[in-house]
Amino acid sequence: MKCAALVVVVGGALASACATGGGAAPRPFPGAPVVAGAKEAPTATPADEHASTVVDGYALVGTALSFRGVPYRNGGSDPTGFDCSGFTQYVFARYGVSLAREVREQFRQGVPVDQRDLAPGDLLFFTTTDPGATHVAILIGGDQFVHAPSSTGVVRVEHLGASYWAPRFIGARRVTVPANGSQ
Repeated sequence: MKCAALVVVVGGALASACATGGGAAPRPFPGAPVVAGAKEAPTATPADEHASTVVDGYALVGTALSFRGVPYRNGGSDPTGFDCSGFTQYVFARYGVSLAREVREQFRQGVPVDQRDLAPGDLLFFTTTDPGATHVAILIGGDQFVHAPSSTGVVRVEHLGASYWAPRFIGARRVTVPANGSQ
């Protein structure tokens, strides 16, 4: 069954570099060409200005997975190198979703999702270097997520139930595109 909801998973960083602030907006940003097979967010009409547009979580995950092996770069927000929040911001931008640049700000976006209700595309958040959200990732499905960790140096897939990640998980968020374009 195809998942209609966009699930945003935010995870804690392995190093403080992942919780960096600043940085330029990722390229491409909303309005830029979309990855082959991806569906852009529909344009709102006055009748549905308060409704939300659902992003295909599976398509978003496919885009995220296409960046496996891209090197970690502190402050990175494009395919030449990503930090964790730059990675999530870049991937979501491909679907017309504007995420904040910093992990802690992304943790405030969307709606909370109970761990039992996680879906592909949800943002997973972890506490790693400081109290609170310091790392973010994108749920692939089941127990797996994709992220840009600084410890291994490349975008990769890991397990939420792993002994390192499970105790550091602090929450998940689901982000949709409001029909009126605001978030």
